[in-house]
Amino acid sequence: MDRFETNLRIPGPTSLPSTVREAGSRQMINHRGPEFAGVLDRVTSRIQPFFGTRNEIVVLTCAGTGGLEAAIVNTLSPGDPVLAISIGAFGDRFAKIAQAYGAEVTRLEVEWGDAADPGAVRMALESSPAGGFKAVLITHNETSTGVMNSIPDLAQAIRDIAPAALILVDGVSGVGAVPFEQDAWGLDVVVSGSQKSWMAAPGIALASLSERAWEATRTARMPRFYLDLAKHRDSQRDGQTPWTPAIAVMFQLDVALKHMEQEGQEAIFARHAACAAATRAGLKALGFELFPDLAVASQTVTCVRLPDGLDWKSFNGELKARKLVVAGGQGKLTGQVFRVGHLGSVTLDEILAAIGVIEEVLVETGREATPGAGLAAAERAGLAALEAAGHAAPDTSKRIARAFA
Repeated sequence: MDRFETNLRIPGPTSLPSTVREAGSRQMINHRGPEFAGVLDRVTSRIQPFFGTRNEIVVLTCAGTGGLEAAIVNTLSPGDPVLAISIGAFGDRFAKIAQAYGAEVTRLEVEWGDAADPGAVRMALESSPAGGFKAVLITHNETSTGVMNSIPDLAQAIRDIAPAALILVDGVSGVGAVPFEQDAWGLDVVVSGSQKSWMAAPGIALASLSERAWEATRTARMPRFYLDLAKHRDSQRDGQTPWTPAIAVMFQLDVALKHMEQEGQEAIFARHAACAAATRAGLKALGFELFPDLAVASQTVTCVRLPDGLDWKSFNGELKARKLVVAGGQGKLTGQVFRVGHLGSVTLDEILAAIGVIEEVLVETGREATPGAGLAAAERAGLAALEAAGHAAPDTSKRIARAFA
């Protein structure tokens, strides 16, 4: 915990390694010059393997929501029928963007806390409007509920029933932290954001388009200017962006991705799995109930129910007083759940520190909690997950912490 004054355990933005923070304070450079072109090339080439794609990675200066808007307006026309699969607040947002630009949206609403069922997706596609759906919108990792969809299974269901439909994926909070294969799974547009698994500040959205998606951009009639992906792709081929980029965030991504390349995908995925396992086990040992079923629980954010009698505002205030910042519930879950983020440069040590603070607050406020139980359960689960992934050295979390220092 010596890296951060506050243990920021929300689903993003995430705490940044010191080297990444320092990179953001560099002097500005000419964004039309060769130095920026080098940064742009390194960032996009290093991101490709995490997307599991050979597609060009398009860099947009905006939040992840801007990237989702770009996915919609570059591939669709007003009046196009779209199926929006929503498992939470961000799935709802994706659907609202499509509606705002005139798409005819059919919603497949999934109970919050559940993942989308491929069988239900097939049924929705079989009852599509005449001519079928032009696109299907899916959230990979829903941070409002702590649920991760099985994208390959959903994509297969879509391909089985509606092979012509474009598959547009909100990958903002999952890609980079867990295995992801855009090309192998047949996904047409995938969007992510710099402030999540990529360990940088907010301000950059990342998009990858299949050849089918690029073909769709040629006939799409939704209005676009700043978010015109063809302009971005053409500019990037010259080592530039069409508009002024967030240079400081690009500096940060450059350094963060170097860290990720050095750590390696397998180690990154194992680290996130260990932190997720530790968080779930620690909170369960303290009496919290996991909101989603364990089988669909996210690897980047854990959502648990608040037990009867535990007031969120006062509980959260006690956590903040001890420099632990977690996230409350969103939408209809406000006051019913809280969420612990474990993505980006997170280490097992930081998760143990968070569980320790939560345990301390529960004990000091008279809740039923056995001192040490949460920490012990979290450590056992985290180390077991590392061992299962072949990363079982006792000093694994400390080694990773040093690497990010």
